[in-house]
Amino acid sequence: MDKIPMTRRGFEVLDAELRHLKTVDRPAIIKDIAEARAHGDLSENAEYHAAREKQGFIEGRIKELESVISLAEVIDPARLSGPVKFGATVTIVDEDSDEEKTYQIVGEVEARIEAGLLNVRSPLARALIGKEEGDSVEVVTPRGPRSYEVLSIRFV
Repeated sequence: MDKIPMTRRGFEVLDAELRHLKTVDRPAIIKDIAEARAHGDLSENAEYHAAREKQGFIEGRIKELESVISLAEVIDPARLSGPVKFGATVTIVDEDSDEEKTYQIVGEVEARIEAGLLNVRSPLARALIGKEEGDSVEVVTPRGPRSYEVLSIRFV
């Protein structure tokens, strides 16, 4: 399998979620299932079925996180420099609207556009890779082609 690139912060968030699922959520759902079983007939016990469904979700998420973490290639952006690449924090300006935005280019599993964490495989990130301050990029978006200028590149 291919390695999954991610930042140190992204790795720590996933690792913390995994620990929480194993030490808090898993024991709590086991307790809930035991309590629901004590109520008697399981075939018509909605609490039992809901708890088992939640247990399935928790166990699935634990397996998913363990898989991602085992394949993680943690990249420290602070050790990088130069043009835009994975881990870079890039400030761009829309050349039509003069709207500035700042994104950090991160791995797929840690991307959250609303938090400024841009998936390295997104069209915008792919267009920015290799660019330097002052460069312009054209990106095809659902709203049509957009032009951006790279204002700054930081590695933190």
